[in-house]
Amino acid sequence: MMPLANYLTIIRVLISPIFLVVYLQHDSLGIGQHMLPFALLFLLIISELTDAFDGFIARKYDQVTDFGKILDPMADSVSRLSLFLTFTQDPVALPMLLVFVFIYRDALTCTLRIICALKGFALAARLTGKIKAVLQAIALFIILFLMIGYSQQMLTLEQLQRYSFWVVAVTAFYTFLSCFDYVYANRVFLSQIWRRTPKTLS
Repeated sequence: MMPLANYLTIIRVLISPIFLVVYLQHDSLGIGQHMLPFALLFLLIISELTDAFDGFIARKYDQVTDFGKILDPMADSVSRLSLFLTFTQDPVALPMLLVFVFIYRDALTCTLRIICALKGFALAARLTGKIKAVLQAIALFIILFLMIGYSQQMLTLEQLQRYSFWVVAVTAFYTFLSCFDYVYANRVFLSQIWRRTPKTLS
């Protein structure tokens, strides 16, 4: 039977499309504009709780598996990127360019991990990467709190979009810096991989 920790991780992945459907089709689901941010906030809290508890349970009850080591970071990327992509739609309407920063960063680091693993190297996690994940989660919560203000007519649509933009812009900037930190910190391993890669003849 699959460990409980992996079930929690899978739940986090499944919440992402539910979040998207609720955000885009809330009227069809009978969720009014006033209740929408609260429904989304509930889903985000569940997602973040599974992120907190799957690792804790895996370590406490000796449920750490190779599958879980691969699934957990993948679930983190899928869940948070899906939510940011969801917020590119109205009313938040984040610029897609900001979300691409998150996508490219995760794609690059994931690719480097896979290449290094195939070559027998394990790239160490960085504190900046953990801070990045926390900042992204905070940014998502802030956007939902702004949506609550908008739904209660305490914020205008222009204020909702402007404040959301700056919150995500700051997070994207740090995400960009964390990518450079990750590559620089692992430059020795990456250079060894580069030297080991055979050149192809053109």
